[in-house]
Amino acid sequence: MKRLLLWLPLAGFSFLFGIAALGLIKPADRIVRSHLVGKPLPEFRLPPLAAGKPGLTTADFRQGKPRLLNIFASWCFPCAAEAPQLLRLKAMGIPVDAVAIRDTAPALAAFLRRNGDPYDRIGDDRQSAVQLAIGSSGVPETFVIDGQGRIVLQHVGDIRAEDVDTIAAAVKGAR
Repeated sequence: MKRLLLWLPLAGFSFLFGIAALGLIKPADRIVRSHLVGKPLPEFRLPPLAAGKPGLTTADFRQGKPRLLNIFASWCFPCAAEAPQLLRLKAMGIPVDAVAIRDTAPALAAFLRRNGDPYDRIGDDRQSAVQLAIGSSGVPETFVIDGQGRIVLQHVGDIRAEDVDTIAAAVKGAR
């Protein structure tokens, strides 16, 4: 019995080491998915934030043509990293609208000057109310919205070059 008690700490350590190793080999999926994928956008009306651009409403997504809805912020580094991909999608003829989260007009203007402006409309979501209502958990996130205002696809994180064709195909398929 005494010998068994001597091996107990080693067995406990081995067990904890195995759990830690498993977590490193197969980490948990920490992405929060929107429960609204496949459902209509919630009703919202956001005032404009950028000079010369209109704000954003749910009705803008019910015009019969699929669009992208990008959730971003001028203070978000990954948002700046994805800007070239959004410009590429716009060049492919895909309309891109945005919800600016907890931002200011001067900071947004500087962001658009530095990174380019792929957006047709930019709504001001100072309290993140619309962001939370559509099930977005952070910035950046991009949603493909069909012509009837339904969420077809949620892309969590920055759009990278390898994601552009998938997102463009989702927009084309969302007619």
